[in-house]
Amino acid sequence: MLEGLLGSLNAERVLIYILARDEGYTRAIADFFDGNPDAIHKQLRKFEAEGILASRSLGRTKLFVFNPRYPFLPELRQLLEKALSYYPEEIREDLLMNRRRPRRGGKPL
Repeated sequence: MLEGLLGSLNAERVLIYILARDEGYTRAIADFFDGNPDAIHKQLRKFEAEGILASRSLGRTKLFVFNPRYPFLPELRQLLEKALSYYPEEIREDLLMNRRRPRRGGKPL
């Protein structure tokens, strides 16, 4: 959807994923979209170099988040939220459901 504006499909995927989940790392984004991890990582590094994303290390994993100091962050978020609203319902639900581990057995709802 934003591929023409952003220059590549991987650029769109990276930004949409981080918008929906608040953070992301190379393998998780590549696995979600069945993409090439090398291409995703290259895009993450590019966005970090441009100041759109910031990263932090968590063990051996490098997590990427939106850079709060990026001057056009509110406008970028609005554009991405609009684009996300046009995604198919199944993809949108999968993106927005951010479960990382199974629920403990017998835990009350």
